[in-house]
Amino acid sequence: MKHSELSDEQLIGFLQQDDKRAFEEIYYRYWYKLFGIAYHETGTKEEAEELVHDLFESLWQRRQQLNIRLLSAYLVVSIKHLSVNYIKSQITNRKFQEYLIFNEIRQNLSTEESVHFTDLSKAVDEALKKLPEKTCEVFRMSRFENQSVKAIAQRLQISEKAVEYHLTKSLKVLRENLKNYHSDN
Repeated sequence: MKHSELSDEQLIGFLQQDDKRAFEEIYYRYWYKLFGIAYHETGTKEEAEELVHDLFESLWQRRQQLNIRLLSAYLVVSIKHLSVNYIKSQITNRKFQEYLIFNEIRQNLSTEESVHFTDLSKAVDEALKKLPEKTCEVFRMSRFENQSVKAIAQRLQISEKAVEYHLTKSLKVLRENLKNYHSDN
């Protein structure tokens, strides 16, 4: 029997019976499509490959408990879900890194240094002036108005990925321009 000639429904049945060749056929049949979706969502080859690997690993580990009607739809929805979770984790990680940077600046200000806080504020303003108008606007909405990525995207009528790009760009410029205010203590 050639697994390549089997329907998705038949492959699922064989997969649930621990048929490794059925799993391999599903893998070869859908890997590239799932990689394309994950790559489109994450923008990185390595993360896309990792997410597809995680999906297939989960498929194999849960093969006997799964109740899949349409294999293609199940896999597409699963990879999109994994991609969204990855993006959310990256956003959370980036916000945590921002918190650490700004918190470290604040903690390192001694009583004498607190006098220089005004200088820091001016330096932040000067750094923001170096940014393109849209990037600066996105940063101010996010950090000074505490708006979410989604709210900023809707308000400016740009994608959430574009908002993320502008925030990443602004943080890079701030980090470079404010390195004199950062200590290694």
